[in-house]
Amino acid sequence: MARVYAAQFNAVAVTAQQDLFEVNVASTKAVKIHSVHISQVTKSGDANEAELAILFKSGQTTSGSGGSTPTAVPRALGDSAYAGTVEANNTTKATSGTIVTHDARNWNIRVPFDIYWPPDQRIELAPSARFTVELATTPGSSTTMSGTIVLEEIG
Repeated sequence: MARVYAAQFNAVAVTAQQDLFEVNVASTKAVKIHSVHISQVTKSGDANEAELAILFKSGQTTSGSGGSTPTAVPRALGDSAYAGTVEANNTTKATSGTIVTHDARNWNIRVPFDIYWPPDQRIELAPSARFTVELATTPGSSTTMSGTIVLEEIG
């Protein structure tokens, strides 16, 4: 049976490139990534206009570090807990392995970044896989960000 979960980070001061999210899939499950949402609250107006690169990757064999481990909350209350783990804001990015970039986008930070993959384009991850949402551009100054990732666990 498939279950849908969301993990988030709130009001984190981001000053460096990092993995905004790292999804670690349990060894007995598969995962589909449904959507990613990122926003910021510290910069507004033309003088603060910035474009940041966001990369969606998998295949890393070494986990990142330096962030937090938010709980992936079931969208249907009462569902079982997510079998894998989610990390957020790892300032040391996940590395090693055969890393694949699935998607690359640019985010104008004056508006929220919202990506919803249609069902036939969702990124599918095998058991024990690792997936990251990487901030690949260093912000010009400290930027307070929040984010949510929505994923489906299968099996």
